[in-house]
Amino acid sequence: MRKLSELERARLRWRARRGLLENDLIITRFLDHYEAELTDTDVSALSLLFEMGDNELLDVLLARTEPAGVYDTPDIRRLVAQMQKL
Repeated sequence: MRKLSELERARLRWRARRGLLENDLIITRFLDHYEAELTDTDVSALSLLFEMGDNELLDVLLARTEPAGVYDTPDIRRLVAQMQKL
C-alpha cells in the first residue's frame, strides 16, 4: 500500500475543511485516526464525498440519510461507516 505524500495529505486536509463545524470535527477525527492507512481508492472516494453540500454531508455523517446518487458507492459507504464509529 502506497503512503500518502505530505503534499497529498495537506491537500486532503484542505479539501476536508467544511462550512459546518460539525462536519469539520467528524472528518478531522477520522483523518487523525485513519490518514496513514488511506489508499488511493479511499482518497478518491473522500474527494467525491467532499463535493457534497455541507447540510447533505452532515445528514449522511449523522446517519439521518444514506448516500445517494453518485455518492452511493461501496467505498463511500465504508468510509462514512468508519466516520460514524469514531
